[in-house]
Amino acid sequence: MAREKQAFRTYHRTELGEIVLGDSLEVLSRREADSVDLIMTSPPFGLVRKKAYGNVHADEYCEWFQPFAGQFHRVLKDTGSLVIDIGGAWNEGLPTRHLYHFKLLIMLCEQYGFHLAQDFYWWNPSKLPTPAEWVTVRRIRVKDAINTVWWFSKTPWPKASNKRVLQPYSPSMKQLLANGYRAKRRPSGHDISEKFSQDNGAAIPPNLIAIPNTESNSYYIRYCQERGLPVHPARYPAELPEYFVRMLTDIGDMVIDPFAGSCVTGEVSERLKRRWQCIELSEDYLKGAMARFERGVYEKPFSNPEDESNYYRVPRPGILWNGDEVERLPEDGGKTRPVRVARKNKVQDQVSGVAVPPKMQQKPLPLDIAETQDN
Repeated sequence: MAREKQAFRTYHRTELGEIVLGDSLEVLSRREADSVDLIMTSPPFGLVRKKAYGNVHADEYCEWFQPFAGQFHRVLKDTGSLVIDIGGAWNEGLPTRHLYHFKLLIMLCEQYGFHLAQDFYWWNPSKLPTPAEWVTVRRIRVKDAINTVWWFSKTPWPKASNKRVLQPYSPSMKQLLANGYRAKRRPSGHDISEKFSQDNGAAIPPNLIAIPNTESNSYYIRYCQERGLPVHPARYPAELPEYFVRMLTDIGDMVIDPFAGSCVTGEVSERLKRRWQCIELSEDYLKGAMARFERGVYEKPFSNPEDESNYYRVPRPGILWNGDEVERLPEDGGKTRPVRVARKNKVQDQVSGVAVPPKMQQKPLPLDIAETQDN
């Protein structure tokens, strides 16, 4: 796929980094090989309908990504990492998933020589129940609330330490440490040694990262609204890049975000004393990104581990599994769209015959399924 060369320029500079307005392929092509410690980014997702920030159709995504993959591999150090936050997509008009992000994973490993160091899953507890057509109308799928986060490396041994991202012990682990634990072989075959009951101060985290993406009252959004600037619609929360910047780089290392958007990665890198470069094509988005730097970078306050609001709990699946299922599954797999008829204080689903509580009532959605899906 041919690309026209575009000029680029430094848009803003700080003590440690810079924002560049321009095409990231052009910027990266001028960078010295083996000079970057971490590429931390969330590229435009491969969706089946266009978004305001620009995106490629999922069917064409791997072809579009190929030139970026080549540059990423070239500029990364052997000890460096490439971390990609990428959401999935639904096939247009169907309750089935597109495979583009898995194809990207395989392409990067098999064609460009990257290693999959580990797969992570970013769970957004505040995610709305989408896609609405399949989740809240036909009720044949559950809400899509995770992004995959692929951690790639040029060799099997990139720089990394999970000691940088430890989490507080759970109440059950604290109780075990207080009461002691008898070393023994578990029924699963795992041999739990005496070291299991050693208090190391904190727990090693899982590869599920729970971060709500809610910042409706943030300074960035207020800054954009006050100046009539577009708010970037696909920002990731600062805790996500911070997780990987902490775990995979040292102070003074170079971090690059080639699809910078509102430059969250740059803000985090500046605060953590890493050198950085954010590259973005849209000047309008960079005008808003200045909110992250105009006041200077302030020390992020430490969270209180005892504060319950810092924890997000997932209920066990079987909490409401009581008794037999009264409602029969739709024979056509939900292909027939239910027609909902208001009856006093409740809505009756004419397909299933099951009453829907008032809190779950919804207005009929347009018949154009592609317009009701949240991809």
